[in-house]
Amino acid sequence: MFTGIVEERGEVLNRVSRDGGRLVVRAALAGELALGDSVAVNGCCLTVVGLGDGWWEAQAVSETLARTNLGELAPGSPVNLERPVRPLDRLGGHMVQGHVDAAVPVLAPAPELVVGLPLHLSRYVVEKGSVALDGVSLTVAEVGEDYFRVAVIPHTMEVTTLGRRTAGERVNLEVDLLAKYVEKLLGGRGPANTGPAPATAAPVPPTAGPAPAPTPGPPER
Repeated sequence: MFTGIVEERGEVLNRVSRDGGRLVVRAALAGELALGDSVAVNGCCLTVVGLGDGWWEAQAVSETLARTNLGELAPGSPVNLERPVRPLDRLGGHMVQGHVDAAVPVLAPAPELVVGLPLHLSRYVVEKGSVALDGVSLTVAEVGEDYFRVAVIPHTMEVTTLGRRTAGERVNLEVDLLAKYVEKLLGGRGPANTGPAPATAAPVPPTAGPAPAPTPGPPER
């Protein structure tokens, strides 16, 4: 689990083919990593499989490259890096899984960053809600039919990749995880729950007691 607060802007050292391969990243935090650690790269959770002096590498499979912008990276490309949140850390952004939902096009650059919004994800994006773009936690300022806008402050533009994104480039979008769970819980009867409601037992009538004693009549003469 991540928070969308970027720790470092690393540098890609190689290009990964569409069939998959190892992505090598130069970063100061490499000295604090161990094999098997997780690192979010532009918001995509990857596992450390190799380490060197000032660099680390992760395996990027074809599925990851097809769903994210990692396959578009070239030597020298900057990437946003974040390690998982620890139990005692402050949750400065919002809960980010590192599971990218889509790579979406930039329509207008920061500071008023506008990106495309796929129809199948539009119900999860709301004004004043949270999204992650290239792993950066941001607040939605405006939502349109097929786009949304976020305001990027100067500090975020300086320390992440968002200040360098131009129209036509793609950024990784992860919508708010909580919205998906709320939809699942409130979505009504799903396929697994269709069918008649279970029968309820008929009420049991109360047990009859003894018949009342007859009312005595007048005495016989």
